[in-house]
Amino acid sequence: MSFKTSTPRRMASSQVTKKQTFVRAAVSSKSQSVLFHPFRAANMQREVTEVRCSAATMEKAVATSKLDGAARPVFPFTAIVGQEEMKLALILNVIDPKIGGVMVMGDRGTGKSTTIRALADLLPEMKVVAKDPFNSDPEDPEGMSSEVREKLKAGEELPVSTMKIPMIDLPLGATEDRVCGTIDIEKALTEGVKAFEPGLLAKANRGILYVDEVNLLDDHLVDVLLDSAASGWNTVEREGISISHPARFILVGSGNPEEGELRPQLLDRFGMHAQIGTVREPTLRVQIVSQRQIFDDNPTEFRTKYDTQQNALTDRIVQARKLLKQSDVPYDFRVKISQICSELNVDGIRGDIVTNRAAKAIAAFEGRADVTPEDIYRVIPLCLRHRLRKDPLAQIDDGERVREVFKTVFGME
Repeated sequence: MSFKTSTPRRMASSQVTKKQTFVRAAVSSKSQSVLFHPFRAANMQREVTEVRCSAATMEKAVATSKLDGAARPVFPFTAIVGQEEMKLALILNVIDPKIGGVMVMGDRGTGKSTTIRALADLLPEMKVVAKDPFNSDPEDPEGMSSEVREKLKAGEELPVSTMKIPMIDLPLGATEDRVCGTIDIEKALTEGVKAFEPGLLAKANRGILYVDEVNLLDDHLVDVLLDSAASGWNTVEREGISISHPARFILVGSGNPEEGELRPQLLDRFGMHAQIGTVREPTLRVQIVSQRQIFDDNPTEFRTKYDTQQNALTDRIVQARKLLKQSDVPYDFRVKISQICSELNVDGIRGDIVTNRAAKAIAAFEGRADVTPEDIYRVIPLCLRHRLRKDPLAQIDDGERVREVFKTVFGME
């Protein structure tokens, strides 16, 4: 019985298969006949032309939107109310990029991203090798790419141009190839040329790399940032081909502590750590809201009002960078800084180095070559706060712990 019942089913399925094949063949032949029909071919040609025109219109619109986006004004840095700790940390890193970057942690809606992006307007210009994708420094061989270094050894004259210090956004969903760059294997094998497509690290060289919500960054991208921040170089290896280029950047991150903590390895790479909170004073909140409304209504006019202050702050930063070479921390102050780090059980000596650099930068920003205890007092919480071992039973903020030890060591009340 099972054989008799299964046989018709097999025949039925075979008939269905043949029917489907016949229908597909008919549809295929019909579609081919459309191509050979003169009127239908003309209609299809017109449709293709319309599609091409619409595609060209779309490309033009996208290009226009990109130009508009590039010219879109940002909120002026000098117009930001409050958050002095964050603004000071950002300015000091622009004066001395070797401080190592800033980590900004705070509540939602406190202006972290707005302040960091507003920093781009204050960045002074720098000399670069013209048409070099890695922003090579024409005066520093260690900051040059391999191609520029080879030209320099060959005695070629390097064309020099100027550009503003770049500020690159690192999106959370970026791939490793987008961050590090890619190698065109096919072109390398066929033409014997190292065809390298630079990534975000190449564009951020000698500039600022900004990561919003850095505590949500994928682990593999964190590892890439750690390697580049430690060595100052980015190496891409694919199929036996290796390419390296300089990747020295100021790492700036922002995040909300409620969304998770940073890995200790990455947190230690940030030279300074700024904590900001929501403004509680009603008059300041009203001032912030009114300024934001005026900026949203007419951003160009609003920015014009702060041109003088913006230019003055930029000039102050430029002068501070020149004065930085002359500033120095007295020996007894350096000993006391190390004593503070020792009493706070700070691991490593990176905290000592960053504190000395930040003290020199703030003295230069104030127009002085000599570092005072007040300079150290202002910057040392920013440099050591995130390097302390967490005590869940502590009753005071980590920054206050640093200040208390500072007052004891320096004999200040």
